Amino acid sequence: MGARDRQATEEHATEEHRKTQTRQGTNLPCSSVSFFVYFCVSLCVLLWPLFLLTFLLSPWSVHAAVQTRPQPATAPEMPRVRLIATGGTISNKVGGRLTAAELVTLVPDVTRWAKPETEQFANQSSSELTLDQWLALSKRINALLDDDRGLAGIVVTSGTDTLEELAYFLDLSVRSDRPVVVVGSMRNPSTLGYEGAANLQEAFRVAATPVARGRGVLVVLNDEINAAREVTKTDALRLNTFQSRGYGILGVVDADRVVFYRDVVKRHSVKSELDLTTVSALPRVDIVMVYQGAPGDLIKAAVDRGAKGIVMAAAGAGATSGTQDEGIAYATGKGVFVVITTRTGSGRIAARLRTPGAPGATASSRRSEYQIAGEDLAPLKARILLMLALTKTQDPTDIQRMFIEY
Repeated sequence: MGARDRQATEEHATEEHRKTQTRQGTNLPCSSVSFFVYFCVSLCVLLWPLFLLTFLLSPWSVHAAVQTRPQPATAPEMPRVRLIATGGTISNKVGGRLTAAELVTLVPDVTRWAKPETEQFANQSSSELTLDQWLALSKRINALLDDDRGLAGIVVTSGTDTLEELAYFLDLSVRSDRPVVVVGSMRNPSTLGYEGAANLQEAFRVAATPVARGRGVLVVLNDEINAAREVTKTDALRLNTFQSRGYGILGVVDADRVVFYRDVVKRHSVKSELDLTTVSALPRVDIVMVYQGAPGDLIKAAVDRGAKGIVMAAAGAGATSGTQDEGIAYATGKGVFVVITTRTGSGRIAARLRTPGAPGATASSRRSEYQIAGEDLAPLKARILLMLALTKTQDPTDIQRMFIEY
């Protein structure tokens, strides 16, 4: 074989070897890619149900996540309490009386317990308020409570001199179970130690709390809660002047909460039959003190001047002066009611059993029908009940029943 033939043979062998290497190199990657594709397809076939289930459940999963996510706390809505100001020492600042709105500013933390609203009914000494204003105030409070069902309660400011009278009047004539709280102060805003702001804060707290419902009109001063029917002013100057002697307080207003210890069992507020809706004026009722040698002509004069009732602040358990008997007989003979109470400050004048219009009754016994036992009401409170009772009835038996029930 010649040199040229050998060279050609070698080149041919070299080319065949290159082709073989190329085929082998090409086959290896192709085989790897085929395996990878097969693996991916197999994985998808195996996992697609899981992917599909996750997709289908994703809206509920998102909703559940939203539901279980902690929600920001929403502050409870504060109960609304209306302050109706009438004046009194609590607002009697040197240089001018504070308004209802100004009184609220004295209690900056009142919003911890209530959302205050204000209304200026009057701004004068409590002793200057007239019976017509009492009547208008009662009607205004009844209208507010009837028209605004979302109102939690009402606070009324009053001078302390006649506070117990106004409170009892409202106790008998405001026909709602929501609390009406009467408040005042013994010191004025210009005096060192003025307690009006603290009393006002406590009054708002009592008016705002649901546990005060159904307890009638309440008097709140000096951290104590008293019933309007029972409380009386016992001292001309001391801060603890308002007390319910013989009965005790209804409750207290402490730093942590309002606490009640008992209820009032006598009829009041929503259970009262004394509706003043159509009443335009209150009848005149006077109080006459029993004392040694007291003349009966004062009783006669009151009757002649138009009194429809007389309350006797009698001695002890109902004793009147012998010099007053003529005046009492004069009053009852004209159909004027005479209520017997005690001037002692406590105790009960028991009602007599009576049979109205019984056969054979004398003129004297018929006149005695107009004598009413005042039960345990103080003379001031008996006057208020008799005034209201006379707007409803002239029947002696019915009026005596009211003195037993209220």
